[in-house]
Parts: sequence; C-alpha cells; structure tokens
Amino acid sequence: MNPNIFPRKSAWLAALGLVALVLASLVIQGCGKGGDVAADGGKKGKGKGGRGGDGGPVPVEVAKVLRKAVPIDLTAVGNVEPLSTVSVRPQVSGQIQEVFIEDGQYVAKGQKLFQIDPRPFEAQVAQAEATLSRDRAQLGQAQANLARDVANEKYAREAANRYVSLFQEGVVSRDDRDRFASSADALTQLVLADKAAIESAQAQIQSDTANLSQIKLQLSFTTIFATLDGRAGNVTVKAGNIVTANTTEVLSIAQVQPIYVTFSVPENRLAEIQRYMAGTRLPVEAAGQDDLINPERGLLTFIDNNVDTTTGTIKLKGTFPNANRKLWPGEYANVTLKMSTQANALVIPNQAMQTGQDGNYVYLINADRVAEVRPITIGLRRETELVVDKGLAEGDIIVTQGQLRLAPGSRVSLPGENGGRRSPKSGG
Repeated sequence: MNPNIFPRKSAWLAALGLVALVLASLVIQGCGKGGDVAADGGKKGKGKGGRGGDGGPVPVEVAKVLRKAVPIDLTAVGNVEPLSTVSVRPQVSGQIQEVFIEDGQYVAKGQKLFQIDPRPFEAQVAQAEATLSRDRAQLGQAQANLARDVANEKYAREAANRYVSLFQEGVVSRDDRDRFASSADALTQLVLADKAAIESAQAQIQSDTANLSQIKLQLSFTTIFATLDGRAGNVTVKAGNIVTANTTEVLSIAQVQPIYVTFSVPENRLAEIQRYMAGTRLPVEAAGQDDLINPERGLLTFIDNNVDTTTGTIKLKGTFPNANRKLWPGEYANVTLKMSTQANALVIPNQAMQTGQDGNYVYLINADRVAEVRPITIGLRRETELVVDKGLAEGDIIVTQGQLRLAPGSRVSLPGENGGRRSPKSGG
C-alpha cells in the first residue's frame, strides 16, 4: 500500500466537514430570519394581546351598562280554577218537560234552565187550598157557635141570679133556684167548648197554610234556574227524562268571571312575599298558553296556611276579573307575582356574564378598545337581564358576544367598523 494515499484522504474529509459547517450556518440563519418575520408579523397583526384569525382586532358585540328601575318579580306555573262550581240537581222528582240550555252555553244568574212537569204539584196545591178553605169555614162556624152560646150563657146566668134573690125572699122554691143555676153552669161549659173548638180550627188552618206553602215551594222547584253566572257543562238529560230529587245531576256550572289561578312558590320566598304585601295586595299577571304577550292582571288574594312538606312549596291564589274569558278552568298559565321595584339598579344583558373558577365576570372594553376582565356580583335575575350589585358602573361598555376569542388585553372591533367608530348598543 502506498503511504501517500492517507494524506490525500484526510484532506478530502476536511473539505467535506467545512462544507457541512457552512450549510448548517446558512440553515440556522434562515430559521432565525423566519422566526423574526413571524414574530414581527404577529406583532403587527395582533397588536397588544391580539387574537384575530388574521392577526387583527377581535370582532365583538357590546352593550352599555344601564341604570334603571327593575321590577322584583316571582314567576311560576299555575293552574286556572273556577271561582266556584255548582252541580245542578233537581229538588223535586218528575219528568223533564222542557230544556232551555245547550251544552257549553254561558248562563246568567236567574236564567231558566229546565222545566219539570208541574201538573202533579198544581193538583196538590188545589187540594191544599180546598182543605184550607174548609177549615176556615169550620173556624167561622165555631166562632158563630161561641157567640150564640155566650149570649145564652149570659141570659141563663142573669135568670139564675134572679131566682137566687126570689128564693131568698121566699117567692120560689129551692128546686127552681138550683135548676136555673145548673142551666147557667152548663151554658158556661158550652162556651168553653166553643173556645176550644175555635183554637183547634185556628191550629188546623195554620197547618193547612204551612202545607200549602210547602206544596207551592215544591211547585216552584219544577222550574230550575241558574244560581250564578258561569259556563254550563254537559247537559245530561233531555226532555222526557225522569229525574230524582237531589240525586240526578242534570248540569254543572263553573263561574269563570272572576276566576282563580293557583300556583306554588318555594317556601323560602314566603317571608319576602309577606313583607312586600304588608298593608296592600300584590298584583299578579297570568298568561295562558295561547297568549303569552297579553297577560291577565289580578291580585294575590290567598296564601295557604301550611307548607307542602313533600315539595317544600306553599300554595297561593290570584283572583282575576277575566273580562274577556281568556283564562280557562283547568289550563296551565304562566304566573308573575309582582312584589316591588328595585330603583337605580345597574342592568346588563344575560349573555354578557361569564363564569370562571373565581366566579362571575364580564369583559369590559376600555377607551383604547382593549378587553379587560372585570369580576362582578350578581343580584336579581330576570329573563333577559341581570342586576349587577358590584363590579360595574353606569355607562361601562361590556362584551355581549364573542367572548370565546377574547383574553385579557385583546384588542377588539365592533361590527361594521372600518377605521371608524360605532356607538355600542344599550344593554338591558
């Protein structure tokens, strides 16, 4: 082997190492410049904390914190109940002669509903009237007998007194005196008998009068009237049917003007309700499922005297005029109990609030259009609004949409902005 080969091989390896070193240096320089470009591009695109997909400000929607009076309401689902329900049953037995009502018809108090055949009762009335007339005639006869016997007794008593004087003078015998005295005593007893007969006849007349009144009352029951204003249910009998007194239900009537709405609230709200209703009646609104926009308005008129231990709720009732008959017995209704109003409350939209590990917060937008995290304390909650007890001030601008792309320090833009500014919409 030629010893001169090794030096030539070493030189070749040294040249290869030098080329590799140069190439590595160029790659490192290229990477460093690329990183500078990316960093510079991120700086220009994002700005301070920017997170836009294209490196620009994050588009968001915002609202302004308002100060206004907020109603303190309590909502629940209630059930509509008639103020009263009457089951119409005949008070006399007989055959239905006429029906003056149809199923589901609205009726007024005193309106005629059914007619039971009155002829059997009319015959009883005629018989009772005849009996009364007879007893009155007997009373008249007894009174005439009394007058006659009183006159006879008076004459006999005077004659007996004369015979007593004549006997004392010796003109008449003792037998004559005793005979006239006995006759006078007999007539006195006859007068007493006549008076007893008169009292008996008067008592009989009173009995006849009471019986006649009872039969006339039964006759009046043959016509069935509505006892209240309301809506009739199903008519269960037709003309020709036989009904039994106090047994056959011919109709039911539900009073729907006014009407009740019964609902339940948690027991921990009872003290609050009692506090607000001290000295006044709280207004209540109820909306049926067919019209949630125009609720009926009434007053809270009943609080149950015990709490339902199985549900932890207490039952309340509101009374509603139901002038348009919108509330229907048996249906469900959305109930709002209006207890009071919180004045000068700070209000934000519901969607502005976010919840984190440290509690509730919102994104606040400062004058430089940069987002800041602001912890808040929430008070009253409504359907679309929240009352903020602590953390915000009137006029603050908060984010209502787009929070997921935000971080503290993110720069933001409003919808429709292209270099110009747009006023945020009001919250609440």
